[in-house]
Amino acid sequence: MYKQIDSNKRKTAVLIILFFVVVMLIGWAFAENTDLGINAVILAAIIAIVMSLVSYYKGDRLALTTAGAKGPITKQENQYLYRLVENLSITAGLPMPKVYLINDSAINAFATGRDPNHASIAVTTGAIEKLENEELEGVLAHELSHIKNYDIRLMMVVIVLVGLIALLSDWFIRIQFFGGGRKNNNNQGEGQIRYILLIIGLILLILSPIIGKIIQLAISRKREFLADASGALLTRYPQGLASALEKIAADNTPMKKANNATAHLYIANPFGRGKQTFAKLFSTHPPINERITALKSMA
Repeated sequence: MYKQIDSNKRKTAVLIILFFVVVMLIGWAFAENTDLGINAVILAAIIAIVMSLVSYYKGDRLALTTAGAKGPITKQENQYLYRLVENLSITAGLPMPKVYLINDSAINAFATGRDPNHASIAVTTGAIEKLENEELEGVLAHELSHIKNYDIRLMMVVIVLVGLIALLSDWFIRIQFFGGGRKNNNNQGEGQIRYILLIIGLILLILSPIIGKIIQLAISRKREFLADASGALLTRYPQGLASALEKIAADNTPMKKANNATAHLYIANPFGRGKQTFAKLFSTHPPINERITALKSMA
């Protein structure tokens, strides 16, 4: 389990570094290909950060409302679920998060909040009804691991970078479309190398939204593997979560209020198999079979 955790942390770090490199290259390409230069990059960064901070501080309420979550529940309202979360929180050394219920027959759950002191966990009624005690405990441990690993904070950084890439690419396309802002390179001494670099920059700016999205999804998938391993370490029973994932794969019930904006929060894809044509590349979650195999190898 420790090896799996270390491996996922390293891979996430590599992806984050790659993301920053891509952003720097896009900033250079934008500055080289337009008269707006570095000022546009700074403005785009400010806009992306402001938008992400709003999401960071208010996003949990939006996610819970979008999912149709009711609560927070008290120990008297659902003693079984409340005590499971409470015991796992004590074991993990975390403050007790707020617990919400989603009236949905699908087996799913998600965690949200900007830090352990402002965290919430939402669980579907289907998960409570269809999962055995050890399986539900594995699911909850996975979600608590997202809180303990500060995954929400990490994804805010990623969202800033994705937003920056999207803004620069959109501005560049608009500038070129309306025929303004292009640098005039009249220096006769410029060689072919400069023009080759400019072409590379143009291609990078056009393809950057796709590149940014792929890296974002890759980071999200690595955090799922990390939460699986951390959750298994918390319960000391990887088979519990593996069995829960097997039931999720077999059940495959799409959630009634599945939403693309919050899909990455859930322990499993809330759309079921209906939207998994390009799951390997464009899904926020790694394939369940790969997660089950990784968990079973931890025994």
